[in-house]
Amino acid sequence: MTGITIAIDGPAASGKSTTAARVARALGYNHLNSGLLYRGITWAALEGAWPSDASGFERELSELSVGLDRIGAGYRVLVNGTDPGVNLVSPSTSSRVSDVSARPAVRDRVLELLRAEGGRGGVVCDGRDIGTVVFPEAELKVFLVASVEERGRRRLLDHGMDPTEKAVRLEAERLEARDSADSSRSVAPLRAAADAIRLDTTDLSAGQVVEQIVALARERGARLG
Repeated sequence: MTGITIAIDGPAASGKSTTAARVARALGYNHLNSGLLYRGITWAALEGAWPSDASGFERELSELSVGLDRIGAGYRVLVNGTDPGVNLVSPSTSSRVSDVSARPAVRDRVLELLRAEGGRGGVVCDGRDIGTVVFPEAELKVFLVASVEERGRRRLLDHGMDPTEKAVRLEAERLEARDSADSSRSVAPLRAAADAIRLDTTDLSAGQVVEQIVALARERGARLG
């Protein structure tokens, strides 16, 4: 597929994946969700009770079969030939994915897979280091932000939970902890690329965010699908 490469980064619950999928659909591009790969590896590590030391963990990782299976304009992650399904977003996986994804060997494995799939353009890829590490030459880089309270509210709604004041506060605290971990790690920390467009979505609808990014993509030569 020909077309430009679009990198969408941002912290947890900033709407990266939903936005990327809708932008890809509007442009007729493929959508690569890097988080699925990190979650797939995290799930495998938990299921297999992998050792925590670097050498033991990397030995298990080297024996793991993990890949992307294209479905329409998107992908599903396969771990040893199996689709983990809802296990990718389980509380246990979600609580450990930041630690697992901080390991250099894991990031190298995911980087290789993403570049193999998206290196030809015509792709929207979302994550935390897409514009800085995975596709630093992307024609369009967007960094999504939103208030931590709004992100907490969205996360609760995504999980079918009532966004009460207390629930939002607790979720916001969890997100702040995740932000701190992602921003302070030594390998590929969460940060906006120098040439990324920072887009605050706190008071924007999902549709408005998509419209703005599609307009930016068209300015850079992308055509509607």
